[in-house]
Amino acid sequence: MRPITPFAVLLSLAGLMPAQAQDAGERIQVTGEIIDTWCYFSGVMGGPDAVQGSAHHTCAMWCSAGGIPVGLLAEDGTVYMVLQIEDSTDSASGDTQLRLASHTVTADGMLYRRDGLNYLVVADVVADLDIQNENHLDFGVVPGFAVPDEG
Repeated sequence: MRPITPFAVLLSLAGLMPAQAQDAGERIQVTGEIIDTWCYFSGVMGGPDAVQGSAHHTCAMWCSAGGIPVGLLAEDGTVYMVLQIEDSTDSASGDTQLRLASHTVTADGMLYRRDGLNYLVVADVVADLDIQNENHLDFGVVPGFAVPDEG
C-alpha cells in the first residue's frame, strides 16, 4: 500500500481522489497552541516545552514564513497538522498563520486521520486568546540568536 501524503489529503478534500481513498473526516472543536512543527518534532531547538509559547514565538514566525507547516498542540497533547486556516490558500505561511503563531486558539473544523497523523482543516478560529504560555522567563528566547543586538 502506498503512503498517503499531505498532498493526497488535499486532493481528497478537494474531491479529486477516488471515493474509496477519501476519508470522511470528523467535525471537531479543539483548543490549543499554534506551534512550529519543525522545531517541535525535530528537537533541533530543544525539548517540546522550550519550543512553545513566548520563548519560541520569533522562531515560530520565521519557520511559518519559510514554509514550515503549522500545527495545533491541543491541551491533551495531541498534535494536529494544520492544512488550512479559514479561507487562507497559504496552508503554511499566510498572514493568518503568522498572526496566530504561539497563540492559544479554539478552532472549529474538520479532522482527517491518515497513517497515524491528524490533519485539521480549520473552518473558523472561534477564539484567539493570544500568547498564553509565557515561558520565556523559564527558557529565555529559543533560539538565543533571535534576540537583536543592542547597539
